[in-house]
Amino acid sequence: MKPKERGVCKVPNSVNTNIGAMIALQNLNQTSSELMEVQARINTGKKIASAKDNGAIWAIAQNQRATSSSLNAVRDSLQRSQSTVDVAIAGGEAVSDLLLQMKEKALAASDSSLDTASRTALNEDFKALRDQVAKSVSNATFNGVNMISSGGTTVAALANDDGTSKITVLAQDLSLSGIGLANTSSVGTQALAEQMVTDVGTAIGNVSTALSKLGTGSKAISAHLTFVGKLQDSIDAGVGNLVDADLARESARLTSLQTKQQLGVQALSIANTSSATVLNLFR
Repeated sequence: MKPKERGVCKVPNSVNTNIGAMIALQNLNQTSSELMEVQARINTGKKIASAKDNGAIWAIAQNQRATSSSLNAVRDSLQRSQSTVDVAIAGGEAVSDLLLQMKEKALAASDSSLDTASRTALNEDFKALRDQVAKSVSNATFNGVNMISSGGTTVAALANDDGTSKITVLAQDLSLSGIGLANTSSVGTQALAEQMVTDVGTAIGNVSTALSKLGTGSKAISAHLTFVGKLQDSIDAGVGNLVDADLARESARLTSLQTKQQLGVQALSIANTSSATVLNLFR
């Protein structure tokens, strides 16, 4: 008797079951599946384009996309609020400049040696500047919001993606009554002029204080706007790290799989013709 051969798997010659072709076909199908995956990554630029690719990572990425999208609304709110505050500051600075001129006129009108014509001219100039203060305040409006009028609107800009935090800049009343002057203020007499020197000086201080608060608010909004922009960029980069495909690597893998696919087709072709050798046994 011949000794048994060990470690050798004998495949029966059969026309009913082509085991070689079955194995070749399985490998070819696997290669085709991997090739489709690589082509999808190259087409979309993403290694995780849907939940079926990796449910956990896709969910994390989707949540972060929601945060990034919400930050767009935050940025819009901050930019709109900053513009509103900056317009208010521009109006306040115009008021401050007018008050400086008004104090100069009041001081000149307090001179006891002035004749009637000169005092009347100074008074007209003073009243024109006074009326211009009111116009500057009423025109300091952005998107329908005025922060420096009587009963002005306080700005509250969104500061985070769920709206629970806000940056608030309080309205400042820079109307004539708000800064300590009256709509009828004048320097028609020496006594009125002397009083106006004091009152306008106080008004200048009030406006300077209000402008300081508005400036601080504008700076805070600007700083937070910069931060939100950087935060959004970081989140977008993080999402990219999670889902974006390494195209250089996928390109190399594509070439490898294409070669493997061609070899698989050849292997399947060889396996399909192997059963024909059985015919030689009957010749």
